[in-house]
Amino acid sequence: MSQFAALADSPREQFLAGARACLPVAISVAAYGLVWGVLARGAGLSLLEVLMMSGLVFAGAAQFVALDLWTATPASLPIGPLVLAAFIVNLRYLLLTATLRPLYRDGQLLRGALGMYLVTDENWAMTVAAMARGGGSVAFLMGGGVLAWISWMSTNVIGYGLGSAIDDPTRWGLDFAFTATFLALLLGMWKGKADLVPWLVAALAAIATAHFVEGNWHILVGGIVGSVAGAILEVRKRVHLA
Repeated sequence: MSQFAALADSPREQFLAGARACLPVAISVAAYGLVWGVLARGAGLSLLEVLMMSGLVFAGAAQFVALDLWTATPASLPIGPLVLAAFIVNLRYLLLTATLRPLYRDGQLLRGALGMYLVTDENWAMTVAAMARGGGSVAFLMGGGVLAWISWMSTNVIGYGLGSAIDDPTRWGLDFAFTATFLALLLGMWKGKADLVPWLVAALAAIATAHFVEGNWHILVGGIVGSVAGAILEVRKRVHLA
């Protein structure tokens, strides 16, 4: 029987079904969670900072961006650009989580908002697929989210511990982790040729900014310009179809 078949009535069994469905996801999360932990130590974060960032933010892509902007000197930490970069990277969750509204009854706005903390791209996709097949539930969503959270937190801590034994991450190719992570995210988000223009615009804007402006502003500029280009194309497409 498919993992997306009708779920049992018990919330506990639905929770476990969601966790089982996301088990392959948890394994992949563990892989880059270890890398993030190692790089976090190399960037100068303390174990407490690692626990707080991973525990409170719980957004791998945003955390990799934040780590790239992180400085060991608190006074020079670019708080504004860091927050803005994380906001841009996570902006997609406004749309993703909106599709989960049917899982919650009227009057459950606060419960739903709190539950969105455990939403990842993967357990969202699993839950939406289950909903399309007549299943899906809050418990199913939470099962996958809790498993991913445990995998992320534990491997971050393990990676942080391993970081003490790896004096030079570049020797192991871990300096490529940022690039590899975002390449994987891009491939997962690719929907067709329509994505090519905003991606190219974002890349060119980031390259130009990196060439003329010191610091890590190219991350923000690329994200904003690419997002605006994508929005303009989407509006033009809708107007044309209307």
